[in-house]
Amino acid sequence: MGRVIVFGSMNMDLTVECDRMPRAGETIEGRGFLSNAGGKGANQAVAAARMGAETHMVAAVGRDAFGDELISQLADAGVGCAGVCPVDGSATGIATIIRTSGDNRIILSPGANHALVAADVSAALDDLAEYGDVFLTQLECDPETTFAAIREAHGRGLYTIVNPAPAQVLPEGLLGCVDLVCVNETECHTICGVLPTDDETCLAASDALMGQGATTVVVTLGSHGAFARDASQALAMPALPAEVVDTTCAGDTFLGSLVASHLAGIDLAEAMGRATCASSIAVSRLGAQRSIPSLVEVDRLFDDVRPRPRTILSA
Repeated sequence: MGRVIVFGSMNMDLTVECDRMPRAGETIEGRGFLSNAGGKGANQAVAAARMGAETHMVAAVGRDAFGDELISQLADAGVGCAGVCPVDGSATGIATIIRTSGDNRIILSPGANHALVAADVSAALDDLAEYGDVFLTQLECDPETTFAAIREAHGRGLYTIVNPAPAQVLPEGLLGCVDLVCVNETECHTICGVLPTDDETCLAASDALMGQGATTVVVTLGSHGAFARDASQALAMPALPAEVVDTTCAGDTFLGSLVASHLAGIDLAEAMGRATCASSIAVSRLGAQRSIPSLVEVDRLFDDVRPRPRTILSA
């Protein structure tokens, strides 16, 4: 089985809960402060590793206490950290998260996440990657570095997976280098101009994204489940019932599970069911990486409920 190489962000998440979002200029009382290892790249790496995939991280942190802690926690989760570079002149990335009613608002200070350049990622791929491995990335690192890395990974014969978050318009032709693109509703609307809300709009969105070159499209829809489409089928996966505590890491957990399923040779329908089980466990827990379940937990829930997607289209 191949491995996963994640190029992405590592952040220390600083979170606080409140009853409602404050208005402009207003101070309100909060509670439940947590500092927690996060960053979309690191979260997805931890999720893939906990689902059984050999996973390696390519990233940068500052030479500070947060950076040391993030590397330690990533290693404890079973992720290879040889590609994580402590850098001078930049602080470790920070995410400030406000939680309210199971939802969240996030402000990012990227810090060292923007320190690596394309040559750094290329060197890491020289050390870590082999033909057929998975290259997974997001958009919390320097965009130009990320776009160059996607093209290079594709050129090396890696299976490229992109989660374009935070959402931004992608360069023309970039999706032609992407094997699987995974977006939520907002990201989908930004990238292709279609807001996915039902079967019809999910199909329209996947038409647009596949028309730009993506081979497989996955759309996460929060409490409405998820949608997936490849060359042979389109699937709608309902969400599982869950007592929602914190949605911070739900999408990252879903995608990390999908990646691990791909490497294990699991078909798309079962992979969607497993990813849905993983994210349903994650939302019932507080925090980012600490909320990500183990493979044993996901297997147990999957065997218990046997979730299956609904087929919308088939070849």
